[in-house]
Amino acid sequence: GLEEKLLDEADVAEAEHAKLQKRIDRLKTAFVGSKLTIVRIVLSVLPIAMLLLPLCSVTYSGPFIEQTTTNINAIEIYNLVSSLDFDALFTMIGSSLLSTSFIGYAGALVCILLSLVMVIVSLLMLTIACGPKGNPRNITLNIITIAFAVASIVFFNIFSSNISAVFPEFISGSIGFGIFAYIAALAALLVINIVIAKKGLEVKYKQCFGGGIPAE
Repeated sequence: GLEEKLLDEADVAEAEHAKLQKRIDRLKTAFVGSKLTIVRIVLSVLPIAMLLLPLCSVTYSGPFIEQTTTNINAIEIYNLVSSLDFDALFTMIGSSLLSTSFIGYAGALVCILLSLVMVIVSLLMLTIACGPKGNPRNITLNIITIAFAVASIVFFNIFSSNISAVFPEFISGSIGFGIFAYIAALAALLVINIVIAKKGLEVKYKQCFGGGIPAE
C-alpha cells in the first residue's frame, strides 16, 4: 500500500544520499585531505600565474625603425590569437621563404595553448582525484602538459632562428624566463602528484544509514 511505497522511496533516497556522501567525502579528501593535497591545489593554480610572466620576446629593428622589443605572455598570446589573420598565417606557411619560420610560430602558439588547456583540465580532474584511476590520470596529464610546454620552446626556437636568417638584424626572438618558471611549476606539480600516489590518501567516509542499517 501507500505506507510500503513511502518506505521504498525512503530507502531509495537514503541509498542515493549514501552514494552522494561518498562522492563528497572523496572530493573533500582530494582537496583538503592532507597537507600534500593543499599544496597540490596551490601548485595546480601556480602554472597559470607563471604564464603572466614574459614567456618570450620578439625584437624588431631597422634603418628607419626604432628598435622595439615585445615581451609575450598569456595576455599577449590571447590578444594575438583573438586578432590573428589565419588566412595570412596559412599564406606565410605556404611561402617557400618563410614557411619554416611560421610553422615554428604556429607550432609554438598551439603548443602553449594546449599546455594551458591541460593545466585547466588537470585542475578540474582534482574533483575525481580520489577515484580508482585518479593518481595515474593526474600524473599522465602533468607529463603531457610539460611535453607541450617544452615543445612550444622548440617551435619558438625554430621560428626565431629561421626568421633571423631571413631578416638578419631586423627581427630576432628569445626565450623568456617565464616559460622556465612555468615548466618548473608544472614539474613541482608532477612531483607532488607522484608523492601523493606513493603515500596514498585515506578517505574518511561519513557513516550513512539505509533503513536504519549502516550503508556500505
